[in-house]
Amino acid sequence: MELADARRRRADRARQVADLLRREVLHGGFGGGHLPLEAALAREFGTSRNTIRDALDLLRDEGLIERCPGVGTTVAAEKYPHGLHRLLGLAETLREHGEVTNEVRAMGLIPPPAAVRGRLGLPPGEDVVYVERLRRLNGLPLSLDLTYLVREVGEPLFDADLVHNDVFVLLERIAGQPLGVAELTIEAVNADPHTAAVLDAPRGAALLMVERLTHLSDGRPVDLEFVRFRGDRLTMRGHLWRNTDDPGR
Repeated sequence: MELADARRRRADRARQVADLLRREVLHGGFGGGHLPLEAALAREFGTSRNTIRDALDLLRDEGLIERCPGVGTTVAAEKYPHGLHRLLGLAETLREHGEVTNEVRAMGLIPPPAAVRGRLGLPPGEDVVYVERLRRLNGLPLSLDLTYLVREVGEPLFDADLVHNDVFVLLERIAGQPLGVAELTIEAVNADPHTAAVLDAPRGAALLMVERLTHLSDGRPVDLEFVRFRGDRLTMRGHLWRNTDDPGR
């Protein structure tokens, strides 16, 4: 029992250390991309080198670091921050990190499934514009976007440059008004074989799944998206305020 308790405490402590190191890795906290030596990390966190090794193993399994004999521990991959503060397209969000390009894999008018029709508030028999895009950042696959658009704003997109433009920017030009609010849901999903192949990711890899229903500033819902992001290349960030003046709280 004592041995099992000791193992549990070590595993718990390794997770705690990994969480703190992960943030430093993702925020560029290690100059030159090299992490401190295990002994230095053990002193910093007040724990054993074995616990530090366990923590580093967790980050290595996530693909964030590499551990090479004679070289040390280095940052292996960069995650790009996707802010949740404002309603922005992907290229607008990641403009400081490189060029976003879009490969249109499918586009056309389709009869919407009932769930899509209900979310967009469409009458029976009204078609929608469906767009499927593979989105790359600096040439690397980042997300697979499945988008349903009401015809009023969707049909003009057939003649638009979808390769180099965010749909959000184009929608505002077409509608003649800004976008307003979006309802957002984020969850973790595993990559199905087709999505894994498109995103050049391992089958079953962890993805960030974003469902977003976007409205124009006048309140009309016009854009329903299902976006699968590579979880090893993107991280979601935001600021939250607690409104203590809200009587419903």
